[in-house]
Amino acid sequence: MLLKSVFASVVAWVYLIFFRGFFWQKGPILERKKPPKCIPDVAIVVPARDEAESIFESISSLLKQHYDGKLSVILVDDQSTDGTADIARTIDDPHQRLTIITSQDRPSGWSGKLWAVHQGAQEALKHINSDGYILLTDADIIHDPDHLGSLLTKAREDNLDLVSEMVTLNCISAAERFLVPAFVYFFAMLYPFASVANRKSHIAGAAGGTILIHRPIFEQIGGIESIRGALIDDCTLAAHVKRAGGRLYLGHSNLAWSVRPYEGMRDIWHMIARTAYVQLRYSPFLLLLTLLGMSLIWFVPVLSIMLGCKNAKKAGIFAYCLSCLTFLPTLKRFNLSFWRSLPLPVVAAFYMAATIGSAINHHRGVGVRWKSRSYTGETT
Repeated sequence: MLLKSVFASVVAWVYLIFFRGFFWQKGPILERKKPPKCIPDVAIVVPARDEAESIFESISSLLKQHYDGKLSVILVDDQSTDGTADIARTIDDPHQRLTIITSQDRPSGWSGKLWAVHQGAQEALKHINSDGYILLTDADIIHDPDHLGSLLTKAREDNLDLVSEMVTLNCISAAERFLVPAFVYFFAMLYPFASVANRKSHIAGAAGGTILIHRPIFEQIGGIESIRGALIDDCTLAAHVKRAGGRLYLGHSNLAWSVRPYEGMRDIWHMIARTAYVQLRYSPFLLLLTLLGMSLIWFVPVLSIMLGCKNAKKAGIFAYCLSCLTFLPTLKRFNLSFWRSLPLPVVAAFYMAATIGSAINHHRGVGVRWKSRSYTGETT
């Protein structure tokens, strides 16, 4: 039985390596580029709830973009209690680009963040023409002065409707070095960047830290209201764009980075558990399949090495080596040593446990908790 299982694991790894969009490769990285010659209007929407620690640096970086076109920054203060908006008002804004609006009470059927984004997007449409773009970003992200111009050039040169990037994540604390690279790795396994860009593939994904979307497709899909109840809003938005015939790009960014720290394993656990069961559409069946699949590719090789016969041990070593090798490009991106691929099954166990915790929270009625709010399901 163990011998058959480990050979199934080897087959699974061969499939993942060669037929899953080459997810394990480093992935595209947006090059630093000058803004396009035809400079479109751009409005940047930043929802912020209790982001006093990062808001000054984040908004300042957006106001300092090297961009000669019409640029507006809309900060939506989502009923913060820590003076987020007051701090933003102290930022130097010589070109009068910043608009601060206060979020209204959230209507039924909306997730909190998306209600704030919707209000910001409605304001953004007033600032851009019919060929303009909306950039959605978070309040804990810092942007290089050339970031916006590089995004727009990519969109224009490749005729893209949505350009998204995974910003550089913090990887300083011991917990971050142990677990954060795997977050990027598993995300790419779910949403292979090459498959996202492939118009023939049904896979659509985006990373919420940076989403540049063209106004025509934004209005065609019905704006943020079309995804108003989504709890994984970035990928849901990308799916709507792709179904509407839009062209997507998803890659890594060297021009934007998150300043949100995950100092301990508990912080990363909450980050995973927040939406893991949402990703599985609240389905116990999909949860079971996911746990079985992850057990097959992560645990069976280790068990075969420890307990299997000679052939099982060889197959287990082969499957384990394949898993380690696929993790190396991600480690290289974080400038981490190759040996950190060795405990990957342990890291996978942590992510599996957090996913189970996410399901337990949902069935206990806790649902998704973020910024002192709780949501128990999607409405759309």
